[in-house]
Amino acid sequence: MAKAEQRFPSLAGILLGLGLGGFFDGIVLHQVLQWHHMVTSAGYPADSLANLEFNMMLDGLFHAATYVLTTAGLIILWRSARKPHIMWSAKLLFATMLIGFGLFNLVEGVVNHQLLGLHHVNETVPREQWVYWDIAAISAMATSLPWSTWSGSPMNGTGMSATAPSISFAISSSPASRQSLPAQASTARMKWAPEWDRPVVQRIVLHRASFPSRCPRMAHAPNAISVRR
Repeated sequence: MAKAEQRFPSLAGILLGLGLGGFFDGIVLHQVLQWHHMVTSAGYPADSLANLEFNMMLDGLFHAATYVLTTAGLIILWRSARKPHIMWSAKLLFATMLIGFGLFNLVEGVVNHQLLGLHHVNETVPREQWVYWDIAAISAMATSLPWSTWSGSPMNGTGMSATAPSISFAISSSPASRQSLPAQASTARMKWAPEWDRPVVQRIVLHRASFPSRCPRMAHAPNAISVRR
């Protein structure tokens, strides 16, 4: 198990996902499509200039909160980049961002849409259809959570599987002569740790190895490598 200082900063990815989820909701649904604003279902419909100004102010505060979440995620990533031996993983970053994105929309759909009734996904359709749009949005966004579980399977930082082949090799520490003198050698078993793109030593066993005189090249070979899964 990886030490705490080596683990991927999952909180950074979750915060980035929360911020991006907020940006998607605020930019696409509030501004581009204009399906709803912050409190258009809570007594401030966008049918007057005063109500629209009030909703725009709340939308601005909402965007400010998403900026804070995104900036916090970037700061955590930046601080983690200064630490040695962090297990970087593009797949884990993508998975944690999906978790944050899904959590934002799940809370948004359940709390703001259904419990508080501040607004609904698409208020441009007849009122009796609002609930169908809400359910569709929650269902679509909730799929990012199981998808993130699949995406977060153990991978290293380059996208290669953590079940990479282990490598066993023998390194001669003293050259053997042509008269079959034994050579001191060490065998190290190495494998790629999950979510890391560098091999780590799993086990080292010291032993004595001798090479037959009819194989002088093997006697002087600096190393012999075999790959095993």
